[in-house]
Amino acid sequence: MCLLIALFQVVPSAPLIVAANRDERYDRPAVAITTLREAQPRVLGGRDEVAGGTWLAANEFGVLAGLTNVPSPQGRDRTKRSRGELPVALAAHHDAAAAVAWICATVDPSDYNPCWLMVGDRESLFYVDLTAGPRPAARPLPPGSYVLENAPLLPRSAKAGHVAGLMAAAGAGREAAAAGGAAGAGEVRDGLATVLRDHSAVPGGTRPGWLSAACVHGDGYGTRSAMIVTVRTAGPPQVQVADGPSCQAPLVDVAGLWAG
Repeated sequence: MCLLIALFQVVPSAPLIVAANRDERYDRPAVAITTLREAQPRVLGGRDEVAGGTWLAANEFGVLAGLTNVPSPQGRDRTKRSRGELPVALAAHHDAAAAVAWICATVDPSDYNPCWLMVGDRESLFYVDLTAGPRPAARPLPPGSYVLENAPLLPRSAKAGHVAGLMAAAGAGREAAAAGGAAGAGEVRDGLATVLRDHSAVPGGTRPGWLSAACVHGDGYGTRSAMIVTVRTAGPPQVQVADGPSCQAPLVDVAGLWAG
């Protein structure tokens, strides 16, 4: 996962909306959406067919967990456990606070290649740092909109700032969402889909322009799938998945997977 957007307690009818693009090598096999855990709770998400984990998981109670990797020019350390295990394990909890308490109490960051996570539900949203220290560092986030890429949440990277600007222009920022009131969730989702499809680069950025875009297209690497998860005030989340580049593949509702 290389781009994770969260709107927390911004839209009254949807306390948490998460939009994400998954960027990866084109030759690494993966499934865009599947059932990762059958029950108690049921968990949906994409699956990496190499290591078996996921980049974004959602459970039937509205708990979401997604991660972005710390860039490693030398490649990941294959002796360490897969980071993709973590969203699945976090989404096995019935609320985000319990999930974060579990990871902070039991997980040693040195067992994994470094990464950052966002974990949330209707009541809370957390940023979790697994880049150093004997235990993950977690902090709660206040209501608002957040952009996490392959960089820390703060200070905001140039790409994160660029995506935040795209959100505002597409009507998916905090102010636009709040103005939409109770009926704003659909409009915000449409705005987020527009952001996920965007190819514009960060002006004057230090990284190659194609990597700084929301939707990435490169030689052997790029955006492989996209997901928008809407946690409503009640019921299981609405999950829309694009099985392919977000600029080309349609977002399809996969609500049927909640029923098995």
